[in-house]
Amino acid sequence: MMNRPIYLDNHATTKVDPQVLKAMMPYFTEYFGNPSSNAHIYGWEAEAAVKQARSIIAQTINADETEIIFTSGATEANNLAIKGIAEAYFTKGKHIITVQTEHKAVIEPCQYLQTLGFEVTFLPVEKNGLLDLNLLTKTIRDDTILVSVMTANNEIGVIQDITQIGAICRENEVIFHTDSAQAIGKISLDVQKMNIDLMSLTAHKIHGIKGIGALYIRRKNPRVKLASQIQGGGQERGFRSGTLCTPQIVGFAEAIKIALLELDLENKRQKELRNYLWQKLSQLDGIYLNGDLNQRLSGNLNISIDGVDGSALLLALQSVMAVSSGSACSSNSTKPSHVLKALGHSDKLAKASLRFGIGRFNTQEEIEKVAQFTVKTINNLRKLRSI
Repeated sequence: MMNRPIYLDNHATTKVDPQVLKAMMPYFTEYFGNPSSNAHIYGWEAEAAVKQARSIIAQTINADETEIIFTSGATEANNLAIKGIAEAYFTKGKHIITVQTEHKAVIEPCQYLQTLGFEVTFLPVEKNGLLDLNLLTKTIRDDTILVSVMTANNEIGVIQDITQIGAICRENEVIFHTDSAQAIGKISLDVQKMNIDLMSLTAHKIHGIKGIGALYIRRKNPRVKLASQIQGGGQERGFRSGTLCTPQIVGFAEAIKIALLELDLENKRQKELRNYLWQKLSQLDGIYLNGDLNQRLSGNLNISIDGVDGSALLLALQSVMAVSSGSACSSNSTKPSHVLKALGHSDKLAKASLRFGIGRFNTQEEIEKVAQFTVKTINNLRKLRSI
């Protein structure tokens, strides 16, 4: 096989861990039953596997297994949470609060609800990407029914103070949803201590397979009502009908198990690689770090580069590394990142940005090569512009 670019886009998706694939395989060919078929052993086997996986995922976030609803991913989970709350609580109020730097899977459902008569407040962030909690508190009203703030940002990696946000929501009796797609398996999460009512999860950011995610829905203290968005066979407590894909669910749980076993050591290793890369790149003039350096995911580095064309930079780098500018979840977008714009960047600087997503399979040797080539490329592009 010809040499392929070094993969550093692990916030977009990750390579499936061979151990995850191994755990999944028997459920394609041997234990292939429908977990809803309760009249024979094939269904019982699949049902038992789903139950065990559900329990593993629930324990990871300190939830009860009955509070975990499987979805096709975090996008569906976000849509179910936001639209489901709006439909279930509209008689109480029609005001929703979220943040300008959220993933499009939160922003666009909120914008859709605006067309139905809901009022949505999109809060700004500080220059470091973090939310001003005093501003959040002041924005909550008597008719506010939902606050949605992502745990860790998919572009700039900043980790919001979810515990304090949850406390503010609980004090004001407002339902709190968080998109934890980028956080699960990377930081400690506890829905009880953090007062989280709804949490969106996905597998493919932690070396699991694409197409499987989950939504945590609190059942007590308080019990959260939610209107289902997919009707049919009544699976998943009626919240999300459809035959469950047992292999994907088993793989999701296995990915989480592996991530938790390696959590502390892997965070330390990735942070060292990230800091090494930043130390090399920050020696150049006109390099700006996007997001708080300390309160962020260990494997995330997002920078903007003055004096270069963003498209030319990505093109020049692609033979050596696979990185993205902004979010790879928004396909074929030529617009500057809405996250970087929210930090106050100009269109030009926002487009000249790089998101390095370091993952489990990246090595020190790779990061050294990436650092050297990136510095060289930026210098060359700047020289060309000055000619």
